[in-house]
Amino acid sequence: MHTVSMSRASTFMHRSGLSAAALLVTGALLAGCSADSAAEPDADASSPAVGATGATPYLPVPDGVALTEPGSQLAVGDHAVVAYQPRQDVVGALDIDVTALEKTTIKAEFSAWQLTDDQKKSNPFFVRATVKNVGDTDLGGRDVPLYIVNDDNVLVQSTPFASSFEACPSTPLPKKFAPGAEAKVCLVYLAPDHGDLVAVSFRPEETFNPITWTGDVVKYEPPKPDKDKGGKQGDKKKDKGTKN
Repeated sequence: MHTVSMSRASTFMHRSGLSAAALLVTGALLAGCSADSAAEPDADASSPAVGATGATPYLPVPDGVALTEPGSQLAVGDHAVVAYQPRQDVVGALDIDVTALEKTTIKAEFSAWQLTDDQKKSNPFFVRATVKNVGDTDLGGRDVPLYIVNDDNVLVQSTPFASSFEACPSTPLPKKFAPGAEAKVCLVYLAPDHGDLVAVSFRPEETFNPITWTGDVVKYEPPKPDKDKGGKQGDKKKDKGTKN
């Protein structure tokens, strides 16, 4: 049996208090995620998916990096350029393209993993994205700064795994992720109490007006074996065997 590695918590967050198998946030941050405070008073919900506002960036980024406006509401397939502080003295800048939202089941993909009772009551989702380092600092080994928002307006943190999970590895960025580096990532989110995935959110701190992605959540389909590849290998072996 495999075990799920919890880097920040060991149980789920129930509606009545703190927990977190996947998780999450304090009551103060949850309050900031309410429908009434999800956007700043002057935020424009119809703003373009990506673009500079001409205003001073909310964090210092290299010249030529145009940050996507906080509060932007994007669709799956759109990309956003964001800045965040993974550590107080480190500023990172990423170009994030959320490419797919997928839903699976505990029974289908996690039967070989040792889960808690609360985890068994969750709905698992996979979020796929392409991430590029457009800043000037190496972000190797850092977590991808994306959350999902469930149907209770709660931010759910991705669940890391202690060993390889082929369906969706859900690991931090590569150990070396220097400026210009790019990676395709897949993150696992376990929505508590059979919850739904409503949006993907970039919200590095409580007062930040989140950038969100929404779109169709499709059923995860495991990749099919490459029969053609196997056939070609078989043909090569056959040719070698008949060669004079």
